[in-house]
Amino acid sequence: MLHKASTLNARRTNLNLAPWQRVPLLALGFVALLSGTLAGLARLGWAMPDAASALSTLHGPLMICGFFGVVISLERAVALGRLWAYTAPLAAGLGTLALLAGLQRAAPWFTVAGGVVLVAASADLWRRQRALFTFTLALAACAWLAGSVRWALGVAVHEVVPWWLAFLVLTIAGERLELSRFLPPSALASRVFAGLLVATVAGLAGLAGEADATQGLRWGGLLFALALLGLALWLLRQDVAWRTVRAKGLTRYIAVALLAGYFWLAVAASLALANGGFQPGNAAYDAALHALLLGFVFSMVFGHAPIILPAVLHVKLPYHPAFYAPLALLHASLLVRLGGDGFGSSEVLRLGAALNALALGAFVIGSAFAVWRGRRRPG
Repeated sequence: MLHKASTLNARRTNLNLAPWQRVPLLALGFVALLSGTLAGLARLGWAMPDAASALSTLHGPLMICGFFGVVISLERAVALGRLWAYTAPLAAGLGTLALLAGLQRAAPWFTVAGGVVLVAASADLWRRQRALFTFTLALAACAWLAGSVRWALGVAVHEVVPWWLAFLVLTIAGERLELSRFLPPSALASRVFAGLLVATVAGLAGLAGEADATQGLRWGGLLFALALLGLALWLLRQDVAWRTVRAKGLTRYIAVALLAGYFWLAVAASLALANGGFQPGNAAYDAALHALLLGFVFSMVFGHAPIILPAVLHVKLPYHPAFYAPLALLHASLLVRLGGDGFGSSEVLRLGAALNALALGAFVIGSAFAVWRGRRRPG
């Protein structure tokens, strides 16, 4: 889901970390992924170790700030090529360790520190190349920082989640917009995209103002959901994936993952609209949240891993048709989960969640095996 480290032709200097030095930072992200996945299963009643059960209410922060915060800020640091930028994934990873150590008051401030550095790194990239996509990436980083500050100040996680969702969606949208330079959108399409950014920010601002509201129309949540639906439709219409899906091998695999992800983003936004926004406490909220995070965001991760890992770690990750297995399981398991939400069946919901975890595990193991296979290849 991240743009390639060579995006802005970042100048290699002795201030950049060597690929092997980035491994511990990436490992912190996978610690968050594992602990967050187990915490999510514990939250739904699966028997998990006591440590995971104790983190069940922190499933969201671990997955979004702990995993994606590390991965996205690490890739941004590689693109920037500056040592100071690596403090962003480090801080996000330390936030995960703080949560695991039970330091729940201190942990959000590590995330805030990571957000500050990511905003600075993204602003530096925008300074180097003034473009709509670099502005979108900087705006995404600001959303992560704003949400994390609210979390650190004691705002409930469910009120912070829309800010973190904006961080992920805008990051992906910005990176796909960057890649569209090979088939640039029209001036009208660019203006529509800019309008959707304005609607996203306005929706978040409305949500912040309505945080204490007990009645009345929550227009901020509706506008935010509507903006996400607009972004989904824009990406479905403008992305080059519609052309590359006719190709073969890795190119087709990435396109399939992208198009499936855009579909789920549209589903998530539609569910949120029907629910009056991302309102917690009902099955529609769980369905919308996981359609976005699993169906959209993780589909992007699965699709772009063969590009991102080689760029960040300088390893080979050769394509194999087996890549489709975890991707298919991810989307099939999401259908099961949403079926549980739709029919009010906790057992089906729990089964879907377990299959979600299995898909993530299969992806991690499959990627590791592909890297091992790449090391054995000559040249």
